[in-house]
Amino acid sequence: MDENAVFINKIITFAAHKQYRMANSGIKNLTEGRIFRQLAGQAVPVMATGFIQMAYTLTDMGWLGHLGSREMAAVGAMGIILWFVDSLALLPKMGAEIGVAQSIGLRDVERAKQVASHTVSIGLLMGVATTIMLLVFARPVISLFNLETELNIMASEYLKICCLSLPAMFLIFTFSGIYNGTGNTSTPFYFMTIGLVCNMVLDPLFIFGFGLHTRGAAIATVISQLLVVALFIIKIKKKDGILERFPFFVRLRRNYTEAIIRLGLPVAAMNCLFSLINFYMARIASICGGHLGVMSQTTGSQIEGITWNSASGFSTALGTFSAQNHAAGKNERAVKAYKYTLILLLTLGFAVSCAFLFAGKPVFSLFVVEEKAQLAGADYLFYMGFSQMFMMLEIGTAGIWNGFGRTSPPAVVSIAFNLLRIPLALWLTQHYGIDGVWLAIVISSVFKGTVSAVWWQVVWRKKYKASA
Repeated sequence: MDENAVFINKIITFAAHKQYRMANSGIKNLTEGRIFRQLAGQAVPVMATGFIQMAYTLTDMGWLGHLGSREMAAVGAMGIILWFVDSLALLPKMGAEIGVAQSIGLRDVERAKQVASHTVSIGLLMGVATTIMLLVFARPVISLFNLETELNIMASEYLKICCLSLPAMFLIFTFSGIYNGTGNTSTPFYFMTIGLVCNMVLDPLFIFGFGLHTRGAAIATVISQLLVVALFIIKIKKKDGILERFPFFVRLRRNYTEAIIRLGLPVAAMNCLFSLINFYMARIASICGGHLGVMSQTTGSQIEGITWNSASGFSTALGTFSAQNHAAGKNERAVKAYKYTLILLLTLGFAVSCAFLFAGKPVFSLFVVEEKAQLAGADYLFYMGFSQMFMMLEIGTAGIWNGFGRTSPPAVVSIAFNLLRIPLALWLTQHYGIDGVWLAIVISSVFKGTVSAVWWQVVWRKKYKASA
């Protein structure tokens, strides 16, 4: 056999070995095949997982709604703090999703394993540090909501119990990101479903059966999250575990750590700031509308999660899809997926807008029984009905940005216009009362969706389209 034949044979053997490793590491190749089918296959489990995460809070609020709007206000206020914590957990999650997906696009399983190990180590460290900080500073943080003394006590008890499972929550986010990055979005969905069922069974038992009220809701959530993280660990460490049973804990190497932070920090910072702004908006709502104002925003935003989670599911799927294809040099294929995504999301956004505009009270009555609370909540949903399609546009466009490794532009847009909400709300409430808070949210959402989409089109045509 001549030297050329030997060389070609080595290349074929090497390529076959890499293909074998990918096939036996739980990895899905998204650079070939029908675009819409692959995109939908990725998105539906992620969407369902998002709805399940939302259902954790809605389940708590649904049961607590039978106790009264005061309990819902206390838990809803703490939901904003936990939203901030969830936002922190997006750093390792996004680092895992994009880093693992890009490694797979390059056919580099070893790099994907290193990214996964580093994100787990970073996620656990962040979870422990966040738990300590919240336990130490719980009281001064809660006092910023300007709640009544009784509500402050309920909120403090709820938050401190939830802190027990924060390291597990960081790991759940990270493990989900790793699975999403490999193209396996079904496993996180299955595990989150099991956790939700557990939470739904335990909620009435602890809230009413044991008479623990808000504390019972927190305990049920903690147990459910610990169950989910245990399922992830067991699954990953099985013989056929994902990414060849990658190690969870490694000594952090600078190149991987910096890459993960570069990918995850803009998204985490954007969502952290968003939660802090919502925190301040809740304070303004509390001043203008009392506990009903807080309840309207916190419960209403959970209901609004119907569109948010749908958009986030497709955005995550689009990010994974476009990351693999961009790394493989198939940019046009990624952009086609983006167009499919926008068509679907804008259609859904229009449907939800109609429901919020014309059926706000019936929707809100599913979660609260008090007439005044239903009317206040319906008012919130009415205003949000004007912003749903723009929210879909913003979040859907973030998926293509993230997939191309450019996580900063959507973060800049979100941060700039979310910050605008505070001065807008302070000015508008002088003229329209609490409705001014809702108007400020709508106006900023319109700008975010429009600017992000236009910016992407400019960057695509100048930098990527010519080389696609």
